[in-house]
Amino acid sequence: MSKTKNPRRVGENEARAKTRMIRTSPQKLNLVAQMIRGKKVETALNDLAFSRKRIAIDVRKTLQSAIANAENNHGLDIDGLVVSEAYVGKNLVMKRFRARARGRGAKILKPFSELTIVVREVEETA
Repeated sequence: MSKTKNPRRVGENEARAKTRMIRTSPQKLNLVAQMIRGKKVETALNDLAFSRKRIAIDVRKTLQSAIANAENNHGLDIDGLVVSEAYVGKNLVMKRFRARARGRGAKILKPFSELTIVVREVEETA
């Protein structure tokens, strides 16, 4: 007896990639994720390649992973892919402190984020 197959979390014409433990705040990561939502995959990759934000490199890797998942795991055509969802979540926060005058300490928070990108295959209308 084998286990039953897990149901798909996304639709038949969709593929997903998730990156956890990205060392930036969710607010900064969301600015870059906002840039690519709803765009064609090719345009989104170009936008991320020429973005001046440091975290755009990690977002680009995640998008490339979603494209590879669509092509290899789900058999989707990469020319018709669109970034349907790109959302950001919180992850852990490292807490550090900086020594200050008179025996006090100042709190330093180093947040981590997670990014999920869903690409969808859309048919070209003639």
